[in-house]
Amino acid sequence: MAGRLIHQVLTRKLQSQSTVPTFSWFTSRKFNEEARYAGMRTVALLGAGISGFLGFAAIASADESEHGIRRGHQVYQQVCASCHSMSLISFRDLVGVAYTEEETKTMAAEIEVVDGPNDEGEMFTRPGKLSDRFPQPYANEAAARFANGGAYPPDLSLITKARHNGQNYVFALLTGYHDPPAGVTIREGLHYNPYFPGGAIAMPKMLIDGALEYEDGTPATEAQMGKDVVTFLSWAAEPEMEERKLVCIIITNDSLTNVCLMNLFLTFLSSNADGF
Repeated sequence: MAGRLIHQVLTRKLQSQSTVPTFSWFTSRKFNEEARYAGMRTVALLGAGISGFLGFAAIASADESEHGIRRGHQVYQQVCASCHSMSLISFRDLVGVAYTEEETKTMAAEIEVVDGPNDEGEMFTRPGKLSDRFPQPYANEAAARFANGGAYPPDLSLITKARHNGQNYVFALLTGYHDPPAGVTIREGLHYNPYFPGGAIAMPKMLIDGALEYEDGTPATEAQMGKDVVTFLSWAAEPEMEERKLVCIIITNDSLTNVCLMNLFLTFLSSNADGF
């Protein structure tokens, strides 16, 4: 908004000062002064354009981040949550990030939470609420290992920080399944993935083209689902990171706006110096 306003003011000022030059004008000292003023105006206009672009970039970045986190959460819910917990994330963490408060309340209410004891000393179940953590897929580690052939599915709350080069590692792991090369034997119950240490992983390939339907109509390709779930997991590990990026863009935008205003002010003072 500030960038567009400055651009309009400068454009009107340039139009109001437009004149037809003469030879004597070009040979006078005024030519050098006007050239300097034109340079300052050019800098101001360029700064205004960059400022407006950064303002648009901030909005676009926030919008893409919100949609990516929401799609990634959908992938986690429909593909990952049956085996992997996210014990550090509460439903309320999603409010304003990927969902509205009402959407998140509805989502939380779909699960049943064991609570209590009540006045009679008994435990009871109730619908989930915003303050509840994401549900656990298994009652305990023993149950998780029994259901997964002895392997224990890791909690994903901090997975992109817990692994070296976390975002790239998780994406490569999810999309890197293929048949083992000649001479490599994988025992029954494991799957070949060159991005997993040792190359043999208990988790089968989970991301398959068309495995789900995105709410926003985005084609659910393997690569798109991998990108989106990594975006969601990265946000979960560092919820403040997206805010930091936006703040950085906003501060840069404001700084450029201030430079534009200063150039505009100096141009005004210089062009009206004879009147003081």
